[in-house]
Amino acid sequence: MFTIAHISDVHLGPLPRLTFRELASKRITGYVNWHRNRRKHLFAGALDMLLADIEARTPDHLAITGDLVNLATGIEIRKAAEWLESIGDPADVSVVPGNHDAYVPGARIRTTKAWYPYMRGDAAPGEWDEERHVFPYIRKRGPVAIIGCSTALATPPFSASGYFGKRQARDMAEMLKKAGEDGLFRVVMIHHPPIRGAASAYKRMMGIRRFAAALSLGGAELVLHGHTHLNTLNWIKTHDGQVPVLGIASAAQGPGSAKPCAAYNFLTVSGGPGHWKLLAERYGIDPRSMSVKLEHRQTLIG
Repeated sequence: MFTIAHISDVHLGPLPRLTFRELASKRITGYVNWHRNRRKHLFAGALDMLLADIEARTPDHLAITGDLVNLATGIEIRKAAEWLESIGDPADVSVVPGNHDAYVPGARIRTTKAWYPYMRGDAAPGEWDEERHVFPYIRKRGPVAIIGCSTALATPPFSASGYFGKRQARDMAEMLKKAGEDGLFRVVMIHHPPIRGAASAYKRMMGIRRFAAALSLGGAELVLHGHTHLNTLNWIKTHDGQVPVLGIASAAQGPGSAKPCAAYNFLTVSGGPGHWKLLAERYGIDPRSMSVKLEHRQTLIG
């Protein structure tokens, strides 16, 4: 048996003070949006409650599907690196970046470098190398193979789309196929939902069809994503059957918003090749009691 806790869209706050130079970019729209809307509903207390509940359940691994920061400033990136160090060893925590982690040109490289220990594949160099592709990466933990993909890229103002390209699709398919041959339960991590219609046009993932083709070619048992701040379950049809695609609410979402309160997925993998079992539980903050409670339990495989 192997257990995975899944959180996303951490959006660590509060925002630091920004210089005029930092604001002279797309960050100005994000800065205004934070102060008008986002800060009213995101608060660190929600994240702390989730992490305490996760720690009490002692999962074997923690998966974080992007958006650790808000505007990808230098201070935010460093603080997020410190936060990652505080929650677990890099061997036990896997991260993929989100669109906020690549908010402006150059940010994606800076976040990947700063958080590299949590994004490093098992066979990758110990030190970050700008000349090497980090994504997709593969980490093997017990009976599970974790494949981390990136859809993060800098986009124009009022856009939060992501991109999944041909090289990454080819590499992901090869990793998945090899992991399947090794008899491992394959979990794909990605930020944007690889589901058509799951996000509005300006927030969509480009390359959805390409992702589905690579998934079908390589094979997989589960896909985890964030981005929408919603608790969702979708399915992708492959040659080997339907693959569950799980989204989760923002780990920092407080009450009073149209979006659900902070939650996390707790996944239990058991069985073996040909007879895998997957139990998915979702724990979230009850706005009435402000405590973390079981919201949903479902057997997705087996």
